[in-house]
Amino acid sequence: MSAKAYLLLADGLLMEGKAIGKSGTTGGEICFNTGMTGYQEIYTDPSYYGQIIVNTTAHIGNYGTVDQEQESQRPQISGIVVNEFSEEFSRKVSTSSLQNYLQNTQVTGISDIDTRKLVRHIRSKGAMNALISSVLTPDQMKEELKKVPSMDGLELSSIVSTKEAYEFGESSSPIRVAAMDLGIKTNILRHLRDRGCFIKVFPAKTSFAEMERFKPDGYFISNGPGDPAVMPYAVNTVREILDKDRPLFGICLGHQILALASGLKTFKMHHGHRGLNHPVKNLISGLGEMTSQNHGFAVKDEGLDEHPEIEITHRHLNDDTIMGLRLKNKNAFSVQYHPEASPGPHDSQYLFDEFIQRINKK
Repeated sequence: MSAKAYLLLADGLLMEGKAIGKSGTTGGEICFNTGMTGYQEIYTDPSYYGQIIVNTTAHIGNYGTVDQEQESQRPQISGIVVNEFSEEFSRKVSTSSLQNYLQNTQVTGISDIDTRKLVRHIRSKGAMNALISSVLTPDQMKEELKKVPSMDGLELSSIVSTKEAYEFGESSSPIRVAAMDLGIKTNILRHLRDRGCFIKVFPAKTSFAEMERFKPDGYFISNGPGDPAVMPYAVNTVREILDKDRPLFGICLGHQILALASGLKTFKMHHGHRGLNHPVKNLISGLGEMTSQNHGFAVKDEGLDEHPEIEITHRHLNDDTIMGLRLKNKNAFSVQYHPEASPGPHDSQYLFDEFIQRINKK
């Protein structure tokens, strides 16, 4: 029988459930993902570093875990909150139950939570810090929760980024891409490799001069966690890339960094966009796309009038936030969402093809 556990939110909401994963206490910003599949990809996405993830789908764990479905070497989340948790799994290719996976990777979670009620609360009150514990009393948790840092103003990319540069793909490939790792997902590298790229992945704070020594044909600025407004090192590097007019493609945090380097600003969203079914309109083609999203910050519309060189290419159809941009005077573009999404959707994979076309035309 599972031990009792508690979930405490910063605004005082207390929920009781059962302990899953590693016994203990964990804290972070609580947010929710509406995807009905792909929980292992979510947990290992570096963009979720420092966050407690609420899975809105009712059953979690029922198809186990597979090593090939990881977006990084280990889970990046602080904790998980689920409704019904299954220690049994039925998929033939799975190698472990989710419970064993969470225990082995030191992830603390809680199950038997009314996630529908919890998500409605977060949607109403906004993202906030929270604590999960199977060892502390609710009163003790209140004191521990005060120690959890706010995501607003938090720089995290340098924590999750690779510490040493590494290569991905075949060195004989016709295209060389330098990737700035702000928390890069493995499937992004796969998509670039499959389009004929040899990629060298650099630590977040690598200088432009050092990346240039690789003699890349283009630059990729990755996704990642934290507040883009406190990452001047990345913004300045992107400005140097733009000054040389190198082909550049940014995804998620990389999109926000490109916007900041181009003179726009970012803001922290009320509760963010996280899921596999976010509708986006491509303003160039007029077509709609179903997209995978995971961000708690976004680019402000304010200031666009002062930058006629910036063209907005994509908008979110639910709240009209900026989902993509390109520079008219530079060979650079970016999107807020994830065209590499695994397990899907795949509507936006054409953006990788556009990057290759831009490189070949330079």
